[in-house]
Amino acid sequence: MHEPADHNAADGAAADNAGETTISFSLGLADFLGANNISIGFTSYQTGRLYLVGRGPEGKLAVHEALYPQAMGVTANQSRIYLGTLTQIVRLENVLAAGHLANDVHDKVYVPRNMQTTGNVDIHELGIREDGQIIFVNTLHNCLSVPSITHSFKPIWKPDFVTDLATEDRCHLNGLAMVEGQPKYVSAVSQSNVKDGWRDKRHDGGVIIDVEDNAILADGLSMPHSPRFHVGRIWLLNSGTGELGWLHPTDHAFTPVAFCPGFLRGLEFHNDHAFVTLSKPRHGHFEGLALDQKLAQAETMAWCGIQILSLATGEVAQWLRFDGPITELFDICILPGVINPITLGPQSDEIRDFITVEQPDW
Repeated sequence: MHEPADHNAADGAAADNAGETTISFSLGLADFLGANNISIGFTSYQTGRLYLVGRGPEGKLAVHEALYPQAMGVTANQSRIYLGTLTQIVRLENVLAAGHLANDVHDKVYVPRNMQTTGNVDIHELGIREDGQIIFVNTLHNCLSVPSITHSFKPIWKPDFVTDLATEDRCHLNGLAMVEGQPKYVSAVSQSNVKDGWRDKRHDGGVIIDVEDNAILADGLSMPHSPRFHVGRIWLLNSGTGELGWLHPTDHAFTPVAFCPGFLRGLEFHNDHAFVTLSKPRHGHFEGLALDQKLAQAETMAWCGIQILSLATGEVAQWLRFDGPITELFDICILPGVINPITLGPQSDEIRDFITVEQPDW
């Protein structure tokens, strides 16, 4: 079996394959991952990359990447990663048995084994149903969808305020919270029912919707993303203000917990910490929001990267930052029990000769 190639980050900073992007990080990040027995995965659709971050030899931070066009939503379970791309939903399988290592250092090797073609429907966040079926936010068609055997997708839910299934982004449906293996909450930038109508409501038109009864739980939000249900609370990113927070259980008012210096998309939890991805404001789309004023008040610039926040205090426990041509990230996932993962991109040189064989029945 041909071993996959890899690279590790040095203490404090590393460079990507192109030598153009600098990755800096808190010196305690590798130890934090080790103490929590996790690795993390996150995406940059702007540059088409899936990143995996774990701990390499001697406990140093290890950063691995693979190229996927417009890498967006990412979610994982114990053995696989699902990734939404420009035209496909990709299933990546770990091919290593328990206790086995690749290159003597990698305990997981995630290889793309199935690519379900949807076409460019602007896939955003993903969820895994209790039965293993994938659900994805179909932003171009304002609905939740599942893959179809014969067609691009099968719609399974849309907001009541969207009157028909049209190929036009009306409300910018973007985030999905799964609860007990079923879709429960979604986020949208507005309740618009006309093409691109959400763009006029970026400041205060955002909503969180309960999928089960199609009720608007919260409104008046600014470009909300990534609703999640964690320890009895509905959490979300109020991206237009750069805030992580939760909805009050009675009146569903948004309660900020932390401000992050960037446009927020992608949220995951592990124990008492939140993992958030930050992006620099995109000209003409994310500028002119309350985030601009908050950055000015904090006397800081927006940056691109990851912050790991304490839920108790809202303070940054650990961080990772990109400087260079990568300015936007999208989603993040936790890989529990994983030390040093690696992944092979579908167009990589390594995948051509990386062949594994399932144990035959004879």
